[in-house]
Amino acid sequence: MTDTATTRTIIGLIGNVISFLLFLSPVPTFVKIIKEKAVKDFKSDPYVATLLNCAMWIFYGLPLITHNNTLVVTINGIGFVIECIYVAIFFIFSPGKKKTRIIVELVIEVIFMAIVILITVFAFHTSKTRAMFVGILCIIFNICMYSSPLTVMRMVIKTKSVKYMPFYLSLANFTNGLIWLIYGLLDFDINLVLPNGLGALSGLIQLILYGIYYRSTKWDDDNDVRGDRSEVELPSSA
Repeated sequence: MTDTATTRTIIGLIGNVISFLLFLSPVPTFVKIIKEKAVKDFKSDPYVATLLNCAMWIFYGLPLITHNNTLVVTINGIGFVIECIYVAIFFIFSPGKKKTRIIVELVIEVIFMAIVILITVFAFHTSKTRAMFVGILCIIFNICMYSSPLTVMRMVIKTKSVKYMPFYLSLANFTNGLIWLIYGLLDFDINLVLPNGLGALSGLIQLILYGIYYRSTKWDDDNDVRGDRSEVELPSSA
């Protein structure tokens, strides 16, 4: 039992490092935004969505809901702070209409999170039922967030080019999902296993597509194809 707990802790620490690096992947995008003092065509949606996702996983990892998930709380706490910085930068350099939209989205998220907390605390009275309720919501959010990599994969198949699907980011995405999948399996937690299993599968498909279309990619072709994955690539969960 102790060996399993130790192994799970080590796996969780590795997962924290990988997830942290993935949280930092949009940094080049924000360096560009700050230098140009404009968000241009970049969208705030991925960052606002990740903010709520992190908040949900922090709540899920608290002793009130589940036990032995401290490492889930730590990485999502770090991710929450990072996403707050991203959203703040985006807000500062956005025009009026985009600022209004960000405010509305954040208010909706705060209200939603408050409702989830109230329902969890007052409608469910055991850790098992609370974990099931919050866990289902977390899974739904993670599955919805997979739409971004799916868009990139569809573009790869259509253009037969992996120019806008960086190999190392795909590898990190796969490794992140796999590590947290193992973490969930060691103390079998379906709410960690399911979304991270899907995340690992998504990353694996990206790597397979990379292998298939690498040779047909025209690396010096400068056609304006939207593929800045740094603004959409997100840790799969945990």
